[in-house]
Amino acid sequence: MNLDALITSTVLVATSEIGDKTQLLSFMLAARLRQPVAIICGIFVATLVNHALAAEVGKLIAGWLAPSILQWGTGLLFIGFGLWALVPDKFEGEVKLHPAGAFVTAGVAFFLAEMGDKTQLATLTLGARFDSLTQVVAGTTLGMMLADVPAVLIGARLADRLPLKQVRYAAAALFVATGVWTLLSKA
Repeated sequence: MNLDALITSTVLVATSEIGDKTQLLSFMLAARLRQPVAIICGIFVATLVNHALAAEVGKLIAGWLAPSILQWGTGLLFIGFGLWALVPDKFEGEVKLHPAGAFVTAGVAFFLAEMGDKTQLATLTLGARFDSLTQVVAGTTLGMMLADVPAVLIGARLADRLPLKQVRYAAAALFVATGVWTLLSKA
C-alpha cells in the first residue's frame, strides 16, 4: 500500500475542496433537496467514477512521458493548482430535481460540476505522479467526502462560519509544497 499516495491525495483534495464550486453545490443540494443520504451517495458515486477516470488518464499520460518531463510537469501543475486555489469559486446555476430522485440529481450534478475542476485535474496529476491508482482514487474520494459530507449535513449554516480565505491559503500552500516536493524528489 502506498500511504504517500493515499495521504497526499486525501489532504490535497480535502483542503482544496473547501470553498470549491462542488462544495458550494453540496450546500445547494442539501438546501434544495433535503435528502442527505441520497445526496451523499450521489456525491460518492460521482466522485469515485470521475476521479477513477481522471487518475487513469493521468497514468496513461505518465506512460507517454519521460520521467524527468513528468516530474517537472506534475511539479509545475501542482504549483499552478496552488495559485488557482487562491481564486474563490462561485457556483452558478440552479439545481433541479431529476425525475429519478435526489441520488441521480446529486450524482449527475456533481459529476458534471467536477469536469475540469481543480480537484479533478489534481486527481489526474496525482494519477500521473503516483504509481498506485487505487490509493490515489481512494484518497481523492475520501478527501471529497471529508469536505462535502459536512456541507450536506450541516448545510449553508456552516458556509458562513468557515474562514474560507484562510482555507484557500492553506490549500494553496499545500499544492505549492507538493509541487516543490515533486520537483525536488528523485525522478
